[in-house]
Amino acid sequence: MRFREFMKTYMPYVMVAVISALVTGVVVVQFAENRTTFAASGQAAGAPEVQIAPSASVATVPQTTSPFLGRDSIANVAERVSRAVVNIDTKRTVKVPAFPFGDFFFEFFGEAPRGSTREMTVPAIGSGFIVRSDGYVLTNNHVIEGAKEIIVTLADGRKFNGKVMGRDPRYDLAVVKIDATRLPAVELGDSDRIRPGDFAIAIGNPYGLQHTVTAGIISGLARSIDGDPKEPGIYIQTDAAINRGNSGGPLIDIDGRVVGINTAIIPQAQGIGFAIPINVAKNVLDDLIAGKKLVYPWIGVGLQELTSDLADYFGVRDKTGVLIAYVYPDSPAEKAGLREGDVILKLDGKKMETVSQVQNEVRSRKAGDRITLQIWRDKASRYVTVTLGEMPDSTE
Repeated sequence: MRFREFMKTYMPYVMVAVISALVTGVVVVQFAENRTTFAASGQAAGAPEVQIAPSASVATVPQTTSPFLGRDSIANVAERVSRAVVNIDTKRTVKVPAFPFGDFFFEFFGEAPRGSTREMTVPAIGSGFIVRSDGYVLTNNHVIEGAKEIIVTLADGRKFNGKVMGRDPRYDLAVVKIDATRLPAVELGDSDRIRPGDFAIAIGNPYGLQHTVTAGIISGLARSIDGDPKEPGIYIQTDAAINRGNSGGPLIDIDGRVVGINTAIIPQAQGIGFAIPINVAKNVLDDLIAGKKLVYPWIGVGLQELTSDLADYFGVRDKTGVLIAYVYPDSPAEKAGLREGDVILKLDGKKMETVSQVQNEVRSRKAGDRITLQIWRDKASRYVTVTLGEMPDSTE
């Protein structure tokens, strides 16, 4: 009886002691394992592991970014390029109703009140970037169009009056001059070398938030924003956030070279912005700086991609080419004898497979240049020489 009473009295204490010993052992083992993990990652207690880099690899800025970003981090690139990014504040005069109840007057009295419109000064904001150290800034045409006053604010806070040197409404480009020298300027890249998936960084002045940096990738190329988005165009698509006020700012690659000019967004979408390829601007930059009138080469045709069904219909053997869907009256194309239904196979010996290819080839030439087109007509190949004309202000 005494043994049973003893066990009944003290057994709970024995069980508690055994359980406590087991828990303590588990904690000690786990702690030891964690110390091993930290040591393997260079974070254990004791003297830290020191790696000495060869003298030729010493960097002025510690490398703290992922190796997938290359030698520069986004922060380093943005800091360097931001010195050449500017804010552009404008004021323009617009006409607005003189009375807020003008429609009410017209509906009930049959006429609008006299002086039914009035002029109002409206402020606007945009961005730009310095392309020459002697004060030339590249931006969008819509940022400065119709402006009565242009104020350019540099990254260091200095403000200058801006003067429009040249405008390109067709591609939404403009150059503004400020009276300053020895300014930091951007490096212009090559937009023909970028690919979907490349890193993209946008810097600008969205909603007045100066020198905002956003990052993403190149989402697509040769996009159209003027009509059917399925049709080929010239614009770069990016998911780097672009908002109102970013217009005219640079889209740069991971090496800090400008590859585009931020210009448009789809307001109802997320992560869909567009930029003008920098190569388009490079083609006209000198003329914009000099204030020259821009003249664009023109064939005078409406083009359409050649589908398999259309290739079968027209009897195109190789199933490749670009269809002429429309010929403008009195255009270089009409004068050369091109017709609707002709299929462009080659341009100056280069095989043409897309509408954008033909457009780029023509854009790279000047008005007055002669080009030779190999076309397909009536199930036979023939050659036509076209002298490029000047693109009219309107082709309607």
